[in-house]
Amino acid sequence: MKITGYSVEQLNDPTGILIGERFEFFLDIEVDEDDELFSENGVQLRILFYQNEDDSRILNYHFLSSEKILEFALDEDEEQTITKFCSEHLSVEEEE
Repeated sequence: MKITGYSVEQLNDPTGILIGERFEFFLDIEVDEDDELFSENGVQLRILFYQNEDDSRILNYHFLSSEKILEFALDEDEEQTITKFCSEHLSVEEEE
C-alpha cells in the first residue's frame, strides 16, 4: 500500500467537552492489482485521528471505493505506518 495523496481537516468540538484534537484524513492509496483491496476506481482510506499532548492514535478508519465502505482491516505494520503519516501531517490542511 502506497499513499499517493491526502487531505486533512481538523474537526471542531463546539461544546468543548472532548479532550485533545481530532482530525479527519482522506488518504489516496495505491494497491497492487493482485491485492483483494484493489479497485479500478481507486481506493481511499478515511481516518479519524486523535492527538493530545502525549498521545496520538487512529480512532477509526474505513476503506472507501466509489463512495462504498469496504470491509478490510489494516495489519499492524500498516497501522503503524498510517499513524506515523498522520502524526507528521497534522498541521498541513491542504490536499497534496
